[in-house]
Amino acid sequence: MKYCKKCRRLYADSEQNCTECKKHYALEPIEDDTTPVYLTSASGFELDRIQAALEDSSIPSASQPRAKALSADAVTGSDKTDRDILVPYSALDQARDVCIGIGAIKPDGEEPVVDEKDIEDAVDSEIDESQLISPAKRTTIKIVSAILLIVIACLVIWGTDFITGLIKGLFG
Repeated sequence: MKYCKKCRRLYADSEQNCTECKKHYALEPIEDDTTPVYLTSASGFELDRIQAALEDSSIPSASQPRAKALSADAVTGSDKTDRDILVPYSALDQARDVCIGIGAIKPDGEEPVVDEKDIEDAVDSEIDESQLISPAKRTTIKIVSAILLIVIACLVIWGTDFITGLIKGLFG
């Protein structure tokens, strides 16, 4: 087997260049069984789930950001970018079996379609349905709150002017 040193994907011995990398790097033979190779890509909850399953099976793994992926961490406070999961070449078959067993990889190598309902069911659901606010209601609440803040500030200023005027009238 050959692999690309940049993206860590495996290729047949007959291949010469990596088709995943934009610059089509030359492939090199795997010389060491501990060489990290690409298993799959995931993000968020799915990434944590795969890494936990690999750890439970005593398979060492690491994750690295996909090439040129921008992190949403600075904006949203949580990193939702895809990360490549790497495992040692000697544990690749066992790692694939674990991922197939948990449904993270389909047996034929296709990436699974993530069902949003499965993700919602997996997340702790301590929030009651009545506590959820639609985006339209949330926007309305923000606008009304801003208007009320302005009205209160105006009332404080006008009230202060009125009281100052009264005091000046009594002593002036």
